[in-house]
Amino acid sequence: MIGDCTALILAGGDSRRMGRDKADLQLGGQSLLQRTLDLMRAIFPATLLSVSQPRGDLDTSIPQIRDDIPNAGPLAGLCAGLRHAATPWVFAVATDMPYLRPEIILRLAALRGMHQAVVPIVAGHPQPLAAFYATSALPTLRAALENAQTRGLRRALAALDVCHVDETGLRDADATLQSFTDLDTPQDFAEARRHFDEHIQ
Repeated sequence: MIGDCTALILAGGDSRRMGRDKADLQLGGQSLLQRTLDLMRAIFPATLLSVSQPRGDLDTSIPQIRDDIPNAGPLAGLCAGLRHAATPWVFAVATDMPYLRPEIILRLAALRGMHQAVVPIVAGHPQPLAAFYATSALPTLRAALENAQTRGLRRALAALDVCHVDETGLRDADATLQSFTDLDTPQDFAEARRHFDEHIQ
């Protein structure tokens, strides 16, 4: 258990490429959202859920939060989570990463130190929705959110002291880095469903 951190699940995206709400997609008899909730609750003492509209199908003990600025993307969800968290750290995670391993989360947690964020780099790309953020970074991120030119989450990271963790620093926790596979399209989901049917019975 990482006691000084709150999990923040971002489930408020419009899922345009998927064509339907990704949080409700079923793998191995569970929705993507429920799988993510179960993983986060096993690692963190508190969990927040960032939503665009309240969800009535969940345990009422899970606080659901709305963005201060609607339709402003994941940076708005992250800022809302940092504002509501009662811990000095937040682990932000997308709801469409069904292979995310606890070992990856623990590996990243160990690298926080005095940084404001810990962000994996996979195939040369930052993974800001499987990353740790200090709640003290909220003013900087909030300023980026309020400026339309810097509203993208990856762009906003440039203003923080970030510990970037490359693949070499991640493979001891997940040799294939499958943890960072997200499901953006119906084809991605079909491939994941085949994987779960074949390997997870």
